[in-house]
Amino acid sequence: MSRYHVLTFGESMMRLTPPGFLRIEQTRSFDIWVGGTESNTAVGLARLGMKAAWLSRLPATPMGRYISNRIAQYGVDVSHVVWANEDERLGIYFHEKAQPPRASEIVYDRKDSAMSRIRPEDLPAGLFEAGVADVFHVTGITLAISGTARETAHEALRRAKSAGWRTSFDTNYRSKLWSGEDAAAGCDAAMSLADVIFCPLGDFQVMYGAATAEEAIAALAARYPSALIVMTLGQGGAQARKSTGSILRQPAILAGEVGRIGGGDAFAAGFLYAWLSFDDVELALKWGVAMSAQKYTIPGDLPLVDREAVAALVAGASGGGLIR
Repeated sequence: MSRYHVLTFGESMMRLTPPGFLRIEQTRSFDIWVGGTESNTAVGLARLGMKAAWLSRLPATPMGRYISNRIAQYGVDVSHVVWANEDERLGIYFHEKAQPPRASEIVYDRKDSAMSRIRPEDLPAGLFEAGVADVFHVTGITLAISGTARETAHEALRRAKSAGWRTSFDTNYRSKLWSGEDAAAGCDAAMSLADVIFCPLGDFQVMYGAATAEEAIAALAARYPSALIVMTLGQGGAQARKSTGSILRQPAILAGEVGRIGGGDAFAAGFLYAWLSFDDVELALKWGVAMSAQKYTIPGDLPLVDREAVAALVAGASGGGLIR
């Protein structure tokens, strides 16, 4: 048995959010949250009962320890985190919540963070070996934060493949980090190494051009024929295309929106959980959609779900008044 079901790799930041719907320029206090796409997914997997580990680079400061401690609190192994000097910085982002017609805003303060300085030589010796993990998971955000982070992610993917692990990649496009054209070029090598590719339809359209859901998943399958392609469709649910060519679809579970951030990471956690546990892509789509719906009802970035509640949604239960 492997030491971990899934090892994730990426940056986690401190998120500062004004209470209520205050604007940043008018608030006198901030609520503190911890968020990072790969650590969000690791926490989701741990909440479902899987052995999850998170690899990153943090400054050896109270802020860095705050991030590590919060992720460890929910059952994720953080023992492989690379600790940088105290003079390096933690990435921060601000989230200004709003209601229509005003749009919510994300403001990054993450340039030159400790994680952005990670290099291939920082990868822990002996970690990427046979039997250590079943799956390695990384996203396009890690590739976008710096050239050295991208090189390190590619090296980690290659080592994971060489060790006999399966590999998972989520495009997770962020317009404030790079353009769609740069993302398409920058993600290509990672997607070529991935056994599972998560790509929201919106990401595909920004990276490759306008397309229907059917056209988009077919185009990705043509580019990466050996991968399992998983595509989320917003309120349209999700679909997956096996390397054999068969396509499976799953309707969305509509949820009351309390905490939208991290919904895609929760989907990835639910999908990977069921894919590893049951080797059933159709069931994995159900778990992914159910996890995402549960996350929408939880404030913050982390999918602090109860496995029984997710299982009930998968089984067709209503899950309460906010979910239909």
